[in-house]
Amino acid sequence: MSAAGTETAAGNYFVSNYPPYSFWKRDFAPRALAAIERAPAPETPLGVYVHIPFCRRRCHFCYFRVYTDKNARDIERYVDAAIRELERYATKPIIGGRLPRVVYFGGGTPSYLSVKQLTHLSEEMKRLLPWDEVEEVTFECEPGTLTRPKLEFLREMGVTRLSLGVEHFDEAILKLNGRAHGAKEIDRVWAWAQEIGFPQINVDLIAGMMGETEEGWQRVTDRIVAMQPDSVTIYQMEVPYNTGIYKEMKDRGEDVAPVATWDTKRRWVSETFAALEATGYRVNSTCTAVRDPDTKFRYRDGLFSGADLIGLGVASFGHLGGTHYQNEHDWEPYIQRLDSGELPIHRALEPTEEERLVRAVILQLKLGSVDAAALEERFGVDIRRRFADEFARLREQGHLQEDGDVLRLTRGALLQADRLILDFFLPEHRDARYA
Repeated sequence: MSAAGTETAAGNYFVSNYPPYSFWKRDFAPRALAAIERAPAPETPLGVYVHIPFCRRRCHFCYFRVYTDKNARDIERYVDAAIRELERYATKPIIGGRLPRVVYFGGGTPSYLSVKQLTHLSEEMKRLLPWDEVEEVTFECEPGTLTRPKLEFLREMGVTRLSLGVEHFDEAILKLNGRAHGAKEIDRVWAWAQEIGFPQINVDLIAGMMGETEEGWQRVTDRIVAMQPDSVTIYQMEVPYNTGIYKEMKDRGEDVAPVATWDTKRRWVSETFAALEATGYRVNSTCTAVRDPDTKFRYRDGLFSGADLIGLGVASFGHLGGTHYQNEHDWEPYIQRLDSGELPIHRALEPTEEERLVRAVILQLKLGSVDAAALEERFGVDIRRRFADEFARLREQGHLQEDGDVLRLTRGALLQADRLILDFFLPEHRDARYA
Protein backbone atom coordinates (compact mmCIF):
# COMPACT_ATOMS: atom_id res chain seq x y z
CA MET A 1 0.00 0.00 0.00
CA SER A 2 2.91 2.34 0.66
CA ALA A 3 4.68 4.19 -2.15
CA ALA A 4 7.48 5.60 -0.06
CA GLY A 5 10.20 4.04 -2.23
CA THR A 6 10.88 5.16 -5.75
CA GLU A 7 10.39 1.75 -7.40
CA THR A 8 6.85 0.58 -8.12
CA ALA A 9 6.08 -2.52 -6.06
CA ALA A 10 2.83 -4.47 -6.17
CA GLY A 11 -0.11 -3.28 -4.08
CA ASN A 12 -2.81 -0.64 -3.93
CA TYR A 13 -1.59 2.95 -3.82
CA PHE A 14 -4.66 5.02 -4.69
CA VAL A 15 -6.73 5.74 -1.55
CA SER A 16 -10.44 6.06 -2.32
CA ASN A 17 -12.06 5.32 1.03
CA TYR A 18 -11.44 4.79 4.73
CA PRO A 19 -11.20 2.57 6.73
CA PRO A 20 -9.40 0.31 4.20
CA TYR A 21 -11.57 -2.19 2.33
CA SER A 22 -9.70 -5.09 3.93
CA PHE A 23 -11.47 -4.21 7.20
CA TRP A 24 -14.94 -4.54 5.65
CA LYS A 25 -16.34 -7.90 6.80
CA ARG A 26 -19.12 -10.28 5.82
CA ASP A 27 -20.12 -10.49 9.49
CA PHE A 28 -20.94 -6.76 9.33
CA ALA A 29 -23.35 -7.10 6.38
CA PRO A 30 -26.42 -7.11 8.71
CA ARG A 31 -25.43 -3.59 9.80
CA ALA A 32 -25.83 -2.38 6.23
CA LEU A 33 -29.20 -4.09 5.97
CA ALA A 34 -30.25 -2.42 9.23
CA ALA A 35 -29.10 1.00 7.99
CA ILE A 36 -31.28 0.62 4.90
CA GLU A 37 -34.33 0.25 7.12
CA ARG A 38 -33.72 3.62 8.85
CA ALA A 39 -34.79 7.05 7.63
CA PRO A 40 -32.03 9.15 6.03
CA ALA A 41 -30.20 11.89 7.86
CA PRO A 42 -31.61 15.35 7.01
CA GLU A 43 -30.20 17.07 3.92
CA THR A 44 -28.10 14.05 2.89
CA PRO A 45 -27.87 13.91 -0.92
CA LEU A 46 -28.51 10.63 -2.70
CA GLY A 47 -26.55 9.11 -5.58
CA VAL A 48 -26.74 5.93 -7.64
CA TYR A 49 -23.71 4.01 -8.93
CA VAL A 50 -24.14 1.23 -11.51
CA HIS A 51 -21.28 -1.18 -12.15
CA ILE A 52 -21.21 -2.49 -15.71
CA PRO A 53 -18.64 -5.32 -15.55
CA PHE A 54 -18.21 -6.10 -19.25
CA CYS A 55 -15.13 -5.45 -21.37
CA ARG A 56 -13.84 -6.42 -24.79
CA ARG A 57 -10.50 -7.26 -23.17
CA ARG A 58 -9.09 -7.15 -19.65
CA CYS A 59 -6.25 -4.62 -19.44
CA HIS A 60 -3.03 -5.96 -17.91
CA PHE A 61 -3.27 -3.36 -15.11
CA CYS A 62 -6.99 -3.79 -14.38
CA TYR A 63 -8.03 -4.82 -10.87
CA PHE A 64 -11.80 -4.35 -11.16
CA ARG A 65 -14.43 -7.08 -11.40
CA VAL A 66 -14.89 -7.45 -15.17
CA TYR A 67 -15.96 -10.17 -17.59
CA THR A 68 -14.86 -10.63 -21.19
CA ASP A 69 -16.80 -13.84 -21.92
CA LYS A 70 -20.45 -12.81 -21.61
CA ASN A 71 -22.92 -12.91 -24.49
CA ALA A 72 -25.94 -10.70 -25.16
CA ARG A 73 -28.25 -12.96 -23.16
CA ASP A 74 -25.91 -12.82 -20.15
CA ILE A 75 -25.77 -9.04 -20.35
CA GLU A 76 -29.56 -8.74 -20.53
CA ARG A 77 -29.84 -11.01 -17.50
CA TYR A 78 -27.39 -8.82 -15.62
CA VAL A 79 -29.16 -5.58 -16.57
CA ASP A 80 -32.46 -7.04 -15.36
CA ALA A 81 -30.78 -8.05 -12.08
CA ALA A 82 -29.45 -4.52 -11.51
CA ILE A 83 -32.92 -3.12 -12.16
CA ARG A 84 -34.43 -5.54 -9.64
CA GLU A 85 -31.78 -4.49 -7.15
CA LEU A 86 -32.71 -0.82 -7.55
CA GLU A 87 -36.38 -1.77 -7.29
CA ARG A 88 -35.71 -3.20 -3.83
CA TYR A 89 -33.85 -0.12 -2.68
CA ALA A 90 -36.50 2.27 -4.03
CA THR A 91 -39.03 1.19 -1.39
CA LYS A 92 -36.66 1.20 1.60
CA PRO A 93 -36.94 3.79 4.40
CA ILE A 94 -33.37 5.02 3.72
CA ILE A 95 -34.57 6.55 0.44
CA GLY A 96 -37.16 8.60 2.31
CA GLY A 97 -38.72 10.10 -0.80
CA ARG A 98 -35.38 11.43 -2.03
CA LEU A 99 -34.45 11.53 -5.71
CA PRO A 100 -30.89 11.02 -6.93
CA ARG A 101 -28.65 14.06 -7.39
CA VAL A 102 -25.98 12.07 -9.21
CA VAL A 103 -25.93 8.91 -11.32
CA TYR A 104 -22.65 7.23 -12.25
CA PHE A 105 -22.13 4.40 -14.74
CA GLY A 106 -18.75 2.79 -14.09
CA GLY A 107 -16.99 -0.36 -15.10
CA GLY A 108 -15.72 -2.39 -16.67
CA THR A 109 -17.03 -0.67 -19.74
CA PRO A 110 -20.52 0.87 -19.56
CA SER A 111 -20.26 1.73 -23.27
CA TYR A 112 -19.99 -2.00 -24.01
CA LEU A 113 -23.78 -2.13 -23.71
CA SER A 114 -25.89 -1.69 -26.84
CA VAL A 115 -28.27 1.22 -27.29
CA LYS A 116 -31.16 -1.20 -26.74
CA GLN A 117 -29.68 -2.44 -23.46
CA LEU A 118 -28.88 1.11 -22.31
CA THR A 119 -32.39 2.25 -23.17
CA HIS A 120 -33.93 -0.50 -21.05
CA LEU A 121 -31.57 0.14 -18.13
CA SER A 122 -31.92 3.93 -18.07
CA GLU A 123 -35.70 3.97 -18.58
CA GLU A 124 -36.23 1.52 -15.72
CA MET A 125 -33.90 3.46 -13.45
CA LYS A 126 -35.78 6.67 -14.18
CA ARG A 127 -39.09 4.90 -13.50
CA LEU A 128 -37.93 3.63 -10.11
CA LEU A 129 -36.05 6.76 -8.96
CA PRO A 130 -36.81 9.62 -11.36
CA TRP A 131 -33.92 11.80 -12.47
CA ASP A 132 -35.92 15.04 -12.03
CA GLU A 133 -33.37 16.41 -9.54
CA VAL A 134 -30.25 14.89 -11.09
CA GLU A 135 -27.33 17.34 -11.34
CA GLU A 136 -24.71 15.05 -12.85
CA VAL A 137 -24.80 11.85 -14.89
CA THR A 138 -21.34 10.42 -15.55
CA PHE A 139 -20.74 7.67 -18.08
CA GLU A 140 -17.39 5.91 -18.52
CA CYS A 141 -16.45 4.87 -22.06
CA GLU A 142 -13.85 2.82 -23.89
CA PRO A 143 -13.35 4.51 -27.29
CA GLY A 144 -13.53 1.31 -29.32
CA THR A 145 -17.06 0.52 -28.09
CA LEU A 146 -18.55 3.84 -29.23
CA THR A 147 -20.43 4.70 -32.39
CA ARG A 148 -21.91 8.05 -33.24
CA PRO A 149 -25.50 6.79 -32.72
CA LYS A 150 -24.51 5.44 -29.28
CA LEU A 151 -22.95 8.77 -28.30
CA GLU A 152 -26.06 10.58 -29.51
CA PHE A 153 -28.18 8.28 -27.38
CA LEU A 154 -26.01 8.92 -24.31
CA ARG A 155 -26.59 12.63 -24.72
CA GLU A 156 -30.35 12.07 -25.07
CA MET A 157 -30.25 9.73 -22.04
CA GLY A 158 -29.07 12.65 -19.94
CA VAL A 159 -25.30 12.10 -19.66
CA THR A 160 -23.68 15.36 -18.53
CA ARG A 161 -20.13 14.09 -18.05
CA LEU A 162 -18.69 11.78 -20.68
CA SER A 163 -15.48 10.18 -19.39
CA LEU A 164 -13.26 8.74 -22.12
CA GLY A 165 -10.83 6.05 -20.97
CA VAL A 166 -8.09 7.04 -23.41
CA GLU A 167 -5.13 6.23 -21.07
CA HIS A 168 -2.56 6.86 -23.85
CA PHE A 169 -2.38 7.95 -27.49
CA ASP A 170 0.38 5.65 -28.72
CA GLU A 171 -0.69 2.45 -30.48
CA ALA A 172 2.26 0.40 -29.21
CA ILE A 173 1.76 1.49 -25.56
CA LEU A 174 -1.95 0.73 -25.74
CA LYS A 175 -1.27 -2.75 -27.14
CA LEU A 176 1.55 -3.54 -24.69
CA ASN A 177 -0.72 -2.71 -21.73
CA GLY A 178 -3.64 -4.73 -23.04
CA ARG A 179 -6.00 -1.93 -24.03
CA ALA A 180 -8.78 -2.97 -26.41
CA HIS A 181 -8.88 0.27 -28.40
CA GLY A 182 -6.35 1.80 -30.75
CA ALA A 183 -5.15 5.32 -31.47
CA LYS A 184 -7.40 5.84 -34.52
CA GLU A 185 -10.52 5.08 -32.49
CA ILE A 186 -9.61 7.88 -30.07
CA ASP A 187 -9.49 10.42 -32.90
CA ARG A 188 -12.84 9.31 -34.31
CA VAL A 189 -14.66 9.31 -30.98
CA TRP A 190 -13.21 12.66 -29.92
CA ALA A 191 -14.53 14.31 -33.10
CA TRP A 192 -18.00 12.81 -32.60
CA ALA A 193 -18.20 13.81 -28.95
CA GLN A 194 -17.17 17.37 -29.74
CA GLU A 195 -19.79 17.67 -32.46
CA ILE A 196 -22.58 16.22 -30.30
CA GLY A 197 -21.73 18.58 -27.45
CA PHE A 198 -21.71 17.11 -23.95
CA PRO A 199 -21.65 19.60 -21.05
CA GLN A 200 -18.39 18.06 -19.84
CA ILE A 201 -15.96 15.69 -21.54
CA ASN A 202 -13.25 14.17 -19.39
CA VAL A 203 -10.19 12.36 -20.71
CA ASP A 204 -8.50 9.75 -18.51
CA LEU A 205 -4.75 9.20 -18.85
CA ILE A 206 -2.28 6.96 -17.01
CA ALA A 207 1.28 8.11 -16.39
CA GLY A 208 3.98 5.44 -16.26
CA MET A 209 2.42 2.55 -18.16
CA MET A 210 4.60 -0.30 -19.37
CA GLY A 211 6.83 0.89 -22.19
CA GLU A 212 6.51 4.59 -21.39
CA THR A 213 9.45 6.89 -22.20
CA GLU A 214 10.30 10.55 -21.64
CA GLU A 215 9.64 11.33 -25.31
CA GLY A 216 6.44 9.30 -25.33
CA TRP A 217 4.98 11.07 -22.32
CA GLN A 218 5.91 14.45 -23.80
CA ARG A 219 3.85 13.54 -26.85
CA VAL A 220 0.95 12.67 -24.53
CA THR A 221 1.28 16.09 -22.89
CA ASP A 222 1.40 17.89 -26.23
CA ARG A 223 -1.64 15.99 -27.45
CA ILE A 224 -3.84 16.59 -24.42
CA VAL A 225 -2.96 20.29 -24.36
CA ALA A 226 -3.95 20.54 -28.03
CA MET A 227 -7.26 18.74 -27.41
CA GLN A 228 -8.34 21.03 -24.54
CA PRO A 229 -10.97 18.74 -22.96
CA ASP A 230 -13.14 20.12 -20.17
CA SER A 231 -11.23 18.04 -17.64
CA VAL A 232 -8.22 15.76 -17.60
CA THR A 233 -7.71 12.99 -15.06
CA ILE A 234 -4.19 11.56 -14.80
CA TYR A 235 -3.63 8.48 -12.69
CA GLN A 236 -0.17 7.27 -11.70
CA MET A 237 0.30 3.66 -12.71
CA GLU A 238 -0.03 1.19 -9.86
CA VAL A 239 0.07 -2.61 -9.90
CA PRO A 240 -2.51 -4.10 -7.49
CA TYR A 241 -2.25 -7.76 -6.61
CA ASN A 242 -5.08 -9.03 -8.78
CA THR A 243 -3.70 -7.67 -12.08
CA GLY A 244 -2.14 -9.47 -15.01
CA ILE A 245 1.10 -7.57 -14.49
CA TYR A 246 1.38 -8.78 -10.90
CA LYS A 247 0.70 -12.39 -11.88
CA GLU A 248 3.58 -12.21 -14.37
CA MET A 249 5.81 -10.60 -11.74
CA LYS A 250 4.97 -13.39 -9.30
CA ASP A 251 5.71 -16.09 -11.89
CA ARG A 252 9.12 -14.54 -12.50
CA GLY A 253 9.82 -14.00 -8.81
CA GLU A 254 10.09 -10.22 -9.24
CA ASP A 255 9.27 -7.59 -6.61
CA VAL A 256 9.52 -4.49 -8.83
CA ALA A 257 6.87 -3.82 -11.49
CA PRO A 258 8.02 -3.14 -15.09
CA VAL A 259 6.66 0.40 -15.00
CA ALA A 260 8.09 3.86 -14.26
CA THR A 261 9.28 4.79 -10.77
CA TRP A 262 7.09 6.88 -8.49
CA ASP A 263 9.46 9.83 -8.77
CA THR A 264 9.23 9.68 -12.56
CA LYS A 265 5.45 9.31 -12.60
CA ARG A 266 5.00 12.27 -10.28
CA ARG A 267 7.32 14.39 -12.39
CA TRP A 268 5.47 13.47 -15.58
CA VAL A 269 2.08 14.33 -14.06
CA SER A 270 3.51 17.60 -12.71
CA GLU A 271 4.86 18.54 -16.13
CA THR A 272 1.54 17.80 -17.83
CA PHE A 273 -0.41 19.76 -15.23
CA ALA A 274 2.00 22.68 -15.66
CA ALA A 275 1.50 22.61 -19.42
CA LEU A 276 -2.28 22.58 -18.97
CA GLU A 277 -2.12 25.40 -16.42
CA ALA A 278 -0.18 27.49 -18.92
CA THR A 279 -3.29 27.38 -21.12
CA GLY A 280 -5.69 28.29 -18.29
CA TYR A 281 -6.46 25.01 -16.55
CA ARG A 282 -6.65 24.68 -12.76
CA VAL A 283 -5.61 21.58 -10.80
CA ASN A 284 -8.34 20.71 -8.29
CA SER A 285 -7.31 17.34 -6.84
CA THR A 286 -4.52 14.80 -6.76
CA CYS A 287 -5.24 13.75 -10.34
CA THR A 288 -7.59 16.22 -12.05
CA ALA A 289 -7.20 19.47 -13.97
CA VAL A 290 -10.20 21.49 -15.20
CA ARG A 291 -10.45 24.08 -17.94
CA ASP A 292 -13.22 26.00 -16.15
CA PRO A 293 -12.46 26.53 -12.44
CA ASP A 294 -16.21 26.37 -11.68
CA THR A 295 -16.45 22.78 -12.97
CA LYS A 296 -18.19 20.57 -10.42
CA PHE A 297 -17.51 16.89 -9.68
CA ARG A 298 -20.64 16.13 -7.72
CA TYR A 299 -20.18 12.35 -7.64
CA ARG A 300 -16.60 12.58 -6.36
CA ASP A 301 -17.29 15.38 -3.90
CA GLY A 302 -20.44 13.69 -2.60
CA LEU A 303 -18.64 10.37 -2.19
CA PHE A 304 -15.80 12.05 -0.30
CA SER A 305 -18.09 14.05 1.98
CA GLY A 306 -20.43 11.26 3.11
CA ALA A 307 -23.39 11.41 0.72
CA ASP A 308 -25.62 8.35 0.47
CA LEU A 309 -24.82 6.18 -2.52
CA ILE A 310 -26.73 3.14 -3.77
CA GLY A 311 -24.24 0.74 -5.33
CA LEU A 312 -25.79 -1.52 -7.98
CA GLY A 313 -24.16 -4.50 -9.65
CA VAL A 314 -21.62 -7.20 -8.93
CA ALA A 315 -18.83 -6.11 -6.51
CA SER A 316 -20.28 -2.58 -6.42
CA PHE A 317 -19.59 -0.31 -3.44
CA GLY A 318 -22.22 1.77 -1.69
CA HIS A 319 -22.75 3.94 1.39
CA LEU A 320 -26.11 4.30 3.09
CA GLY A 321 -27.01 5.72 6.50
CA GLY A 322 -23.37 6.00 7.55
CA THR A 323 -22.55 2.39 6.67
CA HIS A 324 -20.25 1.28 3.84
CA TYR A 325 -21.02 -1.92 1.95
CA GLN A 326 -20.00 -3.97 -1.05
CA ASN A 327 -22.04 -6.39 -3.12
CA GLU A 328 -21.22 -10.02 -3.85
CA HIS A 329 -17.90 -10.25 -5.71
CA ASP A 330 -18.90 -12.88 -8.24
CA TRP A 331 -21.53 -13.23 -10.95
CA GLU A 332 -23.58 -16.22 -9.82
CA PRO A 333 -23.86 -15.30 -6.10
CA TYR A 334 -24.91 -11.78 -7.11
CA ILE A 335 -27.62 -13.02 -9.48
CA GLN A 336 -28.78 -15.84 -7.19
CA ARG A 337 -29.30 -13.62 -4.17
CA LEU A 338 -31.44 -11.25 -6.23
CA ASP A 339 -33.36 -14.22 -7.66
CA SER A 340 -34.09 -15.31 -4.09
CA GLY A 341 -35.42 -11.87 -3.15
CA GLU A 342 -32.40 -10.68 -1.18
CA LEU A 343 -30.18 -7.66 -1.53
CA PRO A 344 -26.76 -8.99 -2.63
CA ILE A 345 -24.66 -7.28 0.08
CA HIS A 346 -21.47 -9.26 0.70
CA ARG A 347 -19.55 -7.24 3.32
CA ALA A 348 -19.86 -3.96 5.19
CA LEU A 349 -18.39 -1.63 7.77
CA GLU A 350 -20.05 0.89 10.07
CA PRO A 351 -17.25 3.38 10.87
CA THR A 352 -16.82 4.88 14.31
CA GLU A 353 -17.05 8.65 14.72
CA GLU A 354 -13.26 8.83 14.87
CA GLU A 355 -12.94 6.81 11.67
CA ARG A 356 -15.39 9.18 9.98
CA LEU A 357 -13.25 12.11 11.08
CA VAL A 358 -10.10 10.52 9.69
CA ARG A 359 -11.93 9.74 6.45
CA ALA A 360 -13.06 13.36 6.10
CA VAL A 361 -9.54 14.71 6.69
CA ILE A 362 -7.70 12.42 4.30
CA LEU A 363 -10.22 12.62 1.46
CA GLN A 364 -10.41 16.41 1.66
CA LEU A 365 -6.62 16.54 1.58
CA LYS A 366 -6.82 14.57 -1.67
CA LEU A 367 -8.84 17.47 -3.06
CA GLY A 368 -6.03 19.80 -2.00
CA SER A 369 -7.15 21.33 1.29
CA VAL A 370 -9.07 20.78 4.49
CA ASP A 371 -11.13 23.40 6.35
CA ALA A 372 -10.45 22.96 10.07
CA ALA A 373 -13.34 25.20 11.13
CA ALA A 374 -15.86 23.29 9.00
CA LEU A 375 -14.75 19.95 10.38
CA GLU A 376 -14.83 21.25 13.95
CA GLU A 377 -18.43 22.32 13.42
CA ARG A 378 -19.26 18.89 11.98
CA PHE A 379 -17.34 16.66 14.41
CA GLY A 380 -16.69 18.89 17.42
CA VAL A 381 -12.94 18.26 17.07
CA ASP A 382 -10.13 20.70 16.33
CA ILE A 383 -8.17 18.73 13.73
CA ARG A 384 -5.14 20.99 14.12
CA ARG A 385 -4.85 19.70 17.70
CA ARG A 386 -6.06 16.15 17.04
CA PHE A 387 -3.58 15.67 14.18
CA ALA A 388 -0.90 18.06 15.45
CA ASP A 389 1.95 15.60 14.85
CA GLU A 390 0.77 14.70 11.35
CA PHE A 391 0.38 18.32 10.26
CA ALA A 392 3.70 19.22 11.89
CA ARG A 393 5.40 16.53 9.80
CA LEU A 394 3.86 17.92 6.61
CA ARG A 395 4.90 21.42 7.64
CA GLU A 396 8.49 20.36 8.33
CA GLN A 397 8.70 18.64 4.95
CA GLY A 398 7.49 21.78 3.18
CA HIS A 399 4.25 20.09 2.12
CA LEU A 400 1.73 22.30 3.97
CA GLN A 401 0.47 25.84 3.46
CA GLU A 402 -1.87 27.49 5.98
CA ASP A 403 -4.40 30.20 5.29
CA GLY A 404 -6.45 30.82 8.41
CA ASP A 405 -8.57 27.74 9.01
CA VAL A 406 -7.62 26.19 5.65
CA LEU A 407 -4.73 23.73 5.57
CA ARG A 408 -3.57 23.25 1.98
CA LEU A 409 -1.15 20.78 0.40
CA THR A 410 1.54 22.16 -1.87
CA ARG A 411 1.59 21.00 -5.50
CA GLY A 412 4.45 18.63 -4.81
CA ALA A 413 2.56 17.15 -1.86
CA LEU A 414 -0.67 16.84 -3.82
CA LEU A 415 1.08 14.63 -6.37
CA GLN A 416 1.98 12.17 -3.61
CA ALA A 417 -1.01 12.73 -1.33
CA ASP A 418 -1.98 9.04 -1.37
CA ARG A 419 1.33 8.29 0.31
CA LEU A 420 1.33 11.24 2.72
CA ILE A 421 -2.19 10.71 4.05
CA LEU A 422 -1.26 7.24 5.31
CA ASP A 423 0.20 9.02 8.35
CA PHE A 424 -3.33 10.08 9.31
CA PHE A 425 -4.58 6.47 9.43
CA LEU A 426 -5.38 5.11 12.87
CA PRO A 427 -2.67 2.74 14.16
CA GLU A 428 -4.74 -0.39 13.56
CA HIS A 429 -5.14 0.50 9.88
CA ARG A 430 -1.49 1.25 9.11
CA ASP A 431 0.67 -1.27 7.31
CA ALA A 432 -2.44 -3.29 6.46
CA ARG A 433 -3.50 -4.44 3.06
CA TYR A 434 -5.76 -1.76 1.62
CA ALA A 435 -8.16 -3.87 -0.46
